[in-house]
Amino acid sequence: MKEKLIIIAGPTAVGKSETSIQLAKKINGSVISADSMQVYRGMDIGTAKITREEMQGVKHYGIDILAPKENYDVTEFVDMAHKAMDDIYAEGKIPIICGGTGFYIQALAYEIDFGEEDVDTSYRKSLQDFAEVNGSEALHEKLKAVDPESAEAIPAGNVKRVIRALEYYKNHGEKISSHNAKERQKKSPYDLSFFVLTDDRKKLYDRIDARVDQMMSEGFLAEAEQIYRLIGAKDCTAAKAIGYRELFPYFRGDCSLDSAVAKIKQDTRHFAKRQLTWFRRYPDVIWIDRQQYKTTEEIVEKMISLIVP
Repeated sequence: MKEKLIIIAGPTAVGKSETSIQLAKKINGSVISADSMQVYRGMDIGTAKITREEMQGVKHYGIDILAPKENYDVTEFVDMAHKAMDDIYAEGKIPIICGGTGFYIQALAYEIDFGEEDVDTSYRKSLQDFAEVNGSEALHEKLKAVDPESAEAIPAGNVKRVIRALEYYKNHGEKISSHNAKERQKKSPYDLSFFVLTDDRKKLYDRIDARVDQMMSEGFLAEAEQIYRLIGAKDCTAAKAIGYRELFPYFRGDCSLDSAVAKIKQDTRHFAKRQLTWFRRYPDVIWIDRQQYKTTEEIVEKMISLIVP
């Protein structure tokens, strides 16, 4: 008999956290964060990290577990999530995966093999050196030449994933996008209810812009500067966080604060669009359009009606 697993995914600022908490309270659940940046201590305002009060007594996993200098990837997320799920099932509760990092959610829900393998350190270093000398866009062009599908899915700024895709192609003579497409045909080993929240695009983008303004008024600039002083130019996962990475040039004196904030809004909107594109790949997804509901309570009741007993 398959174990029950619920996912609440969707773009940034769509209301995933509030929905997951209300659902958890109704069905005796605990929440596992599938956010690649909320794992970091001290990165609170910029990641819209849920507060202890907002959790309303619902147990959360995968939040505040690492220092910003430490790296975090899909393998570490899956390990963390499996341990959390073991605890949750042992307590007789239901795990609810909540977040917008589709890469992580896919790996966990479908036991996807993303082609992680032994590293050719000399080849990896040559790619890293190439990116440092010629820029991430030039490295991205290398990927586009051999695997245009992956180049479309992976932003040029995510040098780590671009390099991994190039490594996979070199080692196997196969595009990692083709490998991943085959992996996506897998069925979930869980009794899965996979919800994706969405909303009118303009409303969503307006909420994103308003959230960034609110972050700035709540002291995000000081928080981001503290992270910048902590990690500097270090090539680590936290340095790629939207919001923080756009402010780093401001701290270096390379741009104005207004232009940095405008870039945060723009990059966050683009990220939300990519998130929705990612989740459209899956036939199992149950789309929940916020426009069709007056309140979060109505959304939760709809979810409960769709979760197979």
